Amino acid sequence: MTATLAEAAVAVLNAPAPADKVALTASGAAAWRAGTLALGSASPPDRPARPARPELRPPRDMPRRRAAGSDAGRAALLHALAHIELNAIDLAWDLIARFGGEALPRAFHDEWVDVAAEEAKHFALLAERLASLGHCYGDLPAHDGLWEAAQATAGDFLGRLAVVPLVLEARGLDVTPAMIARLDRAGDDAGAAVLRVIYEDEIGHVATGTRWFRWACAERGLEPATTYRALVRRYFKGALKPPFNHEARHAAGLDPAFYDAMV
Repeated sequence: MTATLAEAAVAVLNAPAPADKVALTASGAAAWRAGTLALGSASPPDRPARPARPELRPPRDMPRRRAAGSDAGRAALLHALAHIELNAIDLAWDLIARFGGEALPRAFHDEWVDVAAEEAKHFALLAERLASLGHCYGDLPAHDGLWEAAQATAGDFLGRLAVVPLVLEARGLDVTPAMIARLDRAGDDAGAAVLRVIYEDEIGHVATGTRWFRWACAERGLEPATTYRALVRRYFKGALKPPFNHEARHAAGLDPAFYDAMV
């Protein structure tokens, strides 16, 4: 039984089983919303606990994904997305545990708890759809590049906001519509419906990241777009990849002034 939000966050990070991460996220979010948790403080692990499977590989060693028209191709796509969402659960809780506390407004914690809960919902939806195709999370290898962003920005609150919601999640806004279209063409209405839920929620997640990035810049007297570009160059390995989904990014408050100059 956890007494603080920080302890609830660390409990999720230390849970290796995805089902436990989902359940602990639900209970922690409910307790926070009910006002039964204090903020508190706790030390998050350097890496979250993970199940024995899937096998984690460097991104360069991952097999080429099959076309989404086949059952195997759809399963590979959904498995890759489930892996992203599992990491997203941990990333949201790590942000709260590592950087939260009395120095940040209550609204910060409220919003990132909501993000964590939605990421857990996404994983559960993807796991359910995978099961309908005769698969489960862990059946296929997954890449280990997602947590590198968390490790690189472990000591920099602004850097974490710049790279995770405003690069990695914003990239999801760019690529998800094409994945939805692929599933639609394959006749996978159920899979496409799951991705539509994720897409709409992720616009809100990028908006949350943008809002708090701008807030933190204002607190420090920094210009947001210039600061964003400097932090991305410092912490993000690789380049920002167009084409960008300007409509979704605009809906999230992420203006082209942040990223167009980096292409």
